[in-house]
Amino acid sequence: MNRRQFLLGSGVAIIAATAGALIANWKTSLHKASNEAVSALFEREWFSPDQKPISTADWKNKVLIVNFWASWCPPCVEEMPTLDKIQGEYDPKKMLIVGIGIDSPSNIRQFIETTIISYPIVLGGLGGNEVNKMLGNPSGALPFTVAINAKGAITGRKLGKISEDELRKMIKEAI
Repeated sequence: MNRRQFLLGSGVAIIAATAGALIANWKTSLHKASNEAVSALFEREWFSPDQKPISTADWKNKVLIVNFWASWCPPCVEEMPTLDKIQGEYDPKKMLIVGIGIDSPSNIRQFIETTIISYPIVLGGLGGNEVNKMLGNPSGALPFTVAINAKGAITGRKLGKISEDELRKMIKEAI
């Protein structure tokens, strides 16, 4: 290989690496939520792990923290005690945490049989992941947490495991 071929090959490799990094950054960064995202969240038909319909009317007119998770996702499972603790500090008529499981119904049922969670868990499935993406998470990565104020506006989002301090700040900003 001569010097010219080496330089050309190196240049192509640098361009490819840069393009890959930019695409990866774009896919894992949060995007602006669509205007229809919150409406889609409230209008979608959701079901409890035992397949009973969930009324999203109970989610409206309060601070709503929506947490997309899966039983196979270690950071999702690790943040659940924090979500549970914080929900216990608030009146669910004023602030509600809802966990949307992006997992199979059987996995979710099996998980909640062995894990104490005081906030509602609903089945998300593929449709739930579409709402996840509409809320500004183009990759559908988990966990993903969204704060919605009582007027229905998104006031905060977090991709990745949420800490207690981050969750408290998110709730405070939504109130």
